[in-house]
Amino acid sequence: MGNIPHFIDGARVSGTSGRTAEVFNPATGQVSGLLDLAGPADLQAAVDSAKRAQPAWAATNPQRRSRVFIKFVELLNANMQELAELLSAEHGKTVEDSKGDIQRGLEVCEFVIGIPHLQKGEYTEGAGPGIDMFSMRQPVGIGAGITPFNFPGMIPMWMFAPAIAAGNAFILKPSERDPSVPLRLAELMIEAGLPKGILNVVNGDKEAVDGILQHPDISAISFVGSTPIAAYVYGEAARYGKRAQTFGGAKNHMIIMPDADLDQAADALIGAGYGSAGERCMAISVAVPVGQATADALMERLIPRVEKLKIAPYTVATADFGPVVTKASQQKILQLIDKGVEEGATLAVDGRGFSLQGYEDGFYVGACLFDNVTPDMEIYRQEIFGPVLTIVRAENYEAALDLPMKHEYGNGVAIFTRDGDAARDFASRVNVGMIGVNVPIPTPLAYHSFGGWKRSSFGDLNQHGPDSIRFWTRTKTITTRWPSGIKSGAEFSMPVMK
Repeated sequence: MGNIPHFIDGARVSGTSGRTAEVFNPATGQVSGLLDLAGPADLQAAVDSAKRAQPAWAATNPQRRSRVFIKFVELLNANMQELAELLSAEHGKTVEDSKGDIQRGLEVCEFVIGIPHLQKGEYTEGAGPGIDMFSMRQPVGIGAGITPFNFPGMIPMWMFAPAIAAGNAFILKPSERDPSVPLRLAELMIEAGLPKGILNVVNGDKEAVDGILQHPDISAISFVGSTPIAAYVYGEAARYGKRAQTFGGAKNHMIIMPDADLDQAADALIGAGYGSAGERCMAISVAVPVGQATADALMERLIPRVEKLKIAPYTVATADFGPVVTKASQQKILQLIDKGVEEGATLAVDGRGFSLQGYEDGFYVGACLFDNVTPDMEIYRQEIFGPVLTIVRAENYEAALDLPMKHEYGNGVAIFTRDGDAARDFASRVNVGMIGVNVPIPTPLAYHSFGGWKRSSFGDLNQHGPDSIRFWTRTKTITTRWPSGIKSGAEFSMPVMK
């Protein structure tokens, strides 16, 4: 067991604060490393490195910036197995799930290979007599990303790939629960040809977060985590004059109409509800069957599927999901399950007593399925972030639609139906940012933008896709006029194009 350092100025460096945090293997419950936690000097070293490197990187033509990501994508593919196993050992998700985590980040890196086109401005010739007008998109300078534990490969790449491709330097503060993959990604970026100082990784806790928020040389911040912290980061960023996009919690519903293919819907719910032990911001945690007959038929299909789920360490290739990330997460999930029973929901499948021989100290929670959940219950209002699926029965379509419409979160939602009119109406009316029609987890591909509504997202611009380039650049608009044929004399009225 060794110390896990920072990555500053192109190399791994030990922290100077003297503070550390334990990193666990969730499958065994054992400490696997000690993470150096950043103090002010560590953050300042990262900022100084970024300041030295960023001007030359911004002046590098976009084709050459693009080539770094071409090579980086090659390296990600070549090192996929190593990265996935490293990720699983600290997060707990299966190796195949970890590969998916890295793949979805890789796809954003593929998207930003197109930065020569994506960063182009606009041009209007003859906007007025002798006047041409054009715009350019320039990097913000130094950006920072604060990322969560549940996607330690994907979300860092969602942030640093567009930021760096656009000419910025970037300081990444990954989750202290699973920091090793972000460090390897930084090393691979250097191997791909990125100049040292353009990507720095500073490990830490709230002290590091507040240091990033308050630092005068950091211009823009991207955050993913819980809603209370997302609101805090957004507010503090505004206070210190920084651009910010912050993404919070979710409570994603799936509406099952009476005409839906119920076997397809049940399989979709199993994967979307229990994959990665439910530790996904796009996980389906609420199923809403429309009509009692639909609900009864759906439960007949769900119960045996849930009971057969295989829970095991990431080293078992046939596992459906593994442990949750920490002991504290495990305890919180179990407390919420107890609360659901106390409030009167029907616990149709009870996974609270799950234990795995030889892994009794691991952070496991068995798959749970609740029926007859109502909107006033804690398990409906809160994001459980565990392997728990809740069934809220709706009498009709309007009652089903009303549930995600009234929930405080608006990240993702899905409808399963054969009726095109119902699907079109649902997509048009529901006040949620990402919608699936017969697709349980509607995470957009890299060339579209990812982001929720309501208290799932703060800020106007989303992650990856075109929004990411807009977020990590500023628009500068230039109006030119050359003197040939221009009438002399001062003009005191508001300029207009006649």
